[in-house]
Amino acid sequence: MNYGVVSQEQLEKIDEILTKNLIDIGTDCVIIIDMAGNIITAKDNGTSKYDVYSFAALAAGNFATVDAMAKLVGEQEFSLLFHKGTDCNIHFSKIDDELLLITMFGKNISLGFLRLNVVKTIDQIRELWGKK
Repeated sequence: MNYGVVSQEQLEKIDEILTKNLIDIGTDCVIIIDMAGNIITAKDNGTSKYDVYSFAALAAGNFATVDAMAKLVGEQEFSLLFHKGTDCNIHFSKIDDELLLITMFGKNISLGFLRLNVVKTIDQIRELWGKK
């Protein structure tokens, strides 16, 4: 996927997909980043107070670290990460080799329900870029 040539129309469609599939179900914040931590797009519920720029940089480092650990145990990759907190949870999922979808959500959403919506979202983004 070459997201470097994303048109404004594609970006608006991605934002619609993120809003419909993830924000509207109750997630706090959704970010698509590249593996260097650059934000491609970010959406929130209007009440989120996350510093998405710092978060994106740290998330890229976190994912790179876990990727290295996967190789140490003989795995090609761990394409999904999940961090559970008391009030906030973070779900990371690879869109492709270049992009990550990061979703922050509270305890009002079950992990299973979120994962179903993340899979649907990633499929729709890949289809939009012709990579399904």
